[in-house]
Amino acid sequence: MKQTIFDKIWDSHVVKRIEEGPDVLYIDRHLVHEVTSPQAFAGIDRRGVGVARPGQTFAVCDHNVPTLNQHLPIQEEQSRIQVDTLSRNATRHKLTYFGLGNPKQGVVHVVGPELGITLPGMTIVCGDSHTSTHGACGSIAFGIGTSEVEMTLASQCIMQPKPQKMLIEINGQLGKYVTAKDLVLYLVAQLTAGGCTGYFIEYAGSAIRSLDMEGRMTVCNMSIEMGARGGLIAPDEKTFAYFEGREYAPKGAEWEKAVARWAMLKSDEDATFDKTCVFDASDIEPMITYGTNPGMGMKITDHIPTGEELNGTDKITFNKALQYMGFQPGQLLAGHPVQYVFLGSCTNGRIEDFRAFTDFVKGRQKHPEVVAWLVPGSGSVARQIRAEGLDRTLEAAGFELRQPGCSACLAMNEDKVPAGKYAVSTSNRNFEGRQGPGSRTLLAGPLVAAAAAVTGKVADPREL
Repeated sequence: MKQTIFDKIWDSHVVKRIEEGPDVLYIDRHLVHEVTSPQAFAGIDRRGVGVARPGQTFAVCDHNVPTLNQHLPIQEEQSRIQVDTLSRNATRHKLTYFGLGNPKQGVVHVVGPELGITLPGMTIVCGDSHTSTHGACGSIAFGIGTSEVEMTLASQCIMQPKPQKMLIEINGQLGKYVTAKDLVLYLVAQLTAGGCTGYFIEYAGSAIRSLDMEGRMTVCNMSIEMGARGGLIAPDEKTFAYFEGREYAPKGAEWEKAVARWAMLKSDEDATFDKTCVFDASDIEPMITYGTNPGMGMKITDHIPTGEELNGTDKITFNKALQYMGFQPGQLLAGHPVQYVFLGSCTNGRIEDFRAFTDFVKGRQKHPEVVAWLVPGSGSVARQIRAEGLDRTLEAAGFELRQPGCSACLAMNEDKVPAGKYAVSTSNRNFEGRQGPGSRTLLAGPLVAAAAAVTGKVADPREL
């Protein structure tokens, strides 16, 4: 029987099939952070059980951490309690923990791949929806709830219904100044925020194959923003080159065996998908969102839709979103003032994102009325930024490099966008209040963010 890569990985990890119920799925890697794990650890304590496989569970603090002065105690009480609780739980259960001050600390979905904790063919879970990021490495990765975090801690297994399979194929070549973030924002706009509900996506096509690993992670990261359970990309030579030499990757003869095994992880010809969507890369341009869900996106040169074709609840939701954002139907966003710019998050906090942003602002100056938060996704990314001299170029242009963490992706730390202010953000969600109560988020890629940072307004990077 012809199988997709998703079938091959999923079926090889099924411990038990429950008739007319979910599968019991074995989990290779369990990633935990400070927000969704405290109740799970408390649950296994109440039951008197420990962590089933401590060597396969990795903990990192990221959501609540400040991005300045990480050597000092965390000022926000709730954030400090959550980080301290994770530290105690990790120590008590003998887990590998990347806490503040650890050179490997960072955003969990950046740290996993760069250390080789994530590897092709694995099943990976985390109490965080953007666990789908790891699918870029040729793995099945998805977010889970707190009760499922407890289940995985206690058994290294999880009960999950097998999702339907969807193929998204993007063929052709992306244009100049069009990034992986633009590609995925385009997909979300085309397929809507709920258009892939119930599916696990395989991304394929020449445009996907041309992306570097960082770009592939950006695409898979936002699979969840289309309602999908996750997304993955078949591993290839770029994947193997990326993981070779990583700390937790196989070494020597084991590496050669692993690569041979990973090379088999691709969908068979004529494998069946439940749904297929094909797109042309030449239709993708720099993108930006205008509403309060990631599906409300458009080409940066377009006008906001009028919404005339909408009815009922869709019409109400559309009007409510524009009212919150302070926009009008049919409005041109290009030229609209911006007060904040955020470069970072598990979507765009990797070295390629900082290289692109830095290259764009080189020789220019940050707009004096823009507050820019440039937050590396990990300590490793921060060190590479300095090793390549990107920090000096950024400083010359008026920018400050902050310390690793989730930062302004979500308002769980000190980096909050004030009410009513507009932020061009390279993160993944633009829900009401996502970056701070009353904040207004415009999702974009690193080049559109760079253009906003130097002009103080929404701007097309191709025109600069």
